[in-house]
Amino acid sequence: TSPPYNVGKEYEETRDLKIYLEQQQETIEACVDILADTGSICWQVGHYIEGQGLAKEAVPLDLVLYPIFKSFGLKLKNRIIWTFGHGLHEKYRFSGRHETILWFTKSDDYVFNLDPVRIPQKYPGKRAFRGPKKGELSGNPLGKNPGDVWDIPNVKSNHVEKTEHPCQYPIGLVKRLILALTNENDLVVDPYMGVGSTLAAAIMEKRRAAGSDIEARYLDIARSRIQKAFTGTLKYREMNKPVYEPDLTTSVAALPDEWKQNSFLEE
Repeated sequence: TSPPYNVGKEYEETRDLKIYLEQQQETIEACVDILADTGSICWQVGHYIEGQGLAKEAVPLDLVLYPIFKSFGLKLKNRIIWTFGHGLHEKYRFSGRHETILWFTKSDDYVFNLDPVRIPQKYPGKRAFRGPKKGELSGNPLGKNPGDVWDIPNVKSNHVEKTEHPCQYPIGLVKRLILALTNENDLVVDPYMGVGSTLAAAIMEKRRAAGSDIEARYLDIARSRIQKAFTGTLKYREMNKPVYEPDLTTSVAALPDEWKQNSFLEE
């Protein structure tokens, strides 16, 4: 799931950080109560920003939420970095281009299916150069482990999945988690379901799904998307589709004449 970040979006009220964390603890506790012993909890968050202009200070929500998860005896398996190329441009600090996913398990006997989420290897023809397997292919024919840094475009205005929700995450992001951390017919629950991306992804992969939200207009959109997921008509970006590289011959990608006087840009 991806909870509100306490930044004053249209679907939330900005609260004192202490109160925000207390509310998060209540939701996390409810999730732990229904979590199977072999199950996982994934919490996708960004930063809570205090102040304006030069006075801005970023509070990484994954770091302040971590002690809450640990208080319930959960074990952190990965702190996944979700990176993307587009977002707000900052003037007084580096522009934020990543968020994090905290993946916790309830026990050491948890579901982890690597094969369905493998990605193409950089050197599939690489062979062992010494030892008993010298000369044999050293990789896996299904691909490599995707690692813990995932470059997946975020859902902006021209994204095929875009709805009216201002902070929608892509189906491909949650699909990777669902395929790796659940089995078919398992139950996937999203307490902050928004427009239903998690539930749609679960249905596509033959899992059961449940969720909740307090915004009626988002639930209406979610119902429509879930129905399309059932019928196979929901448009979405494939999980491992390569990130788009612009055509440098187009006018928007080519160096403008006004900038060519800066020689370092031409190199």
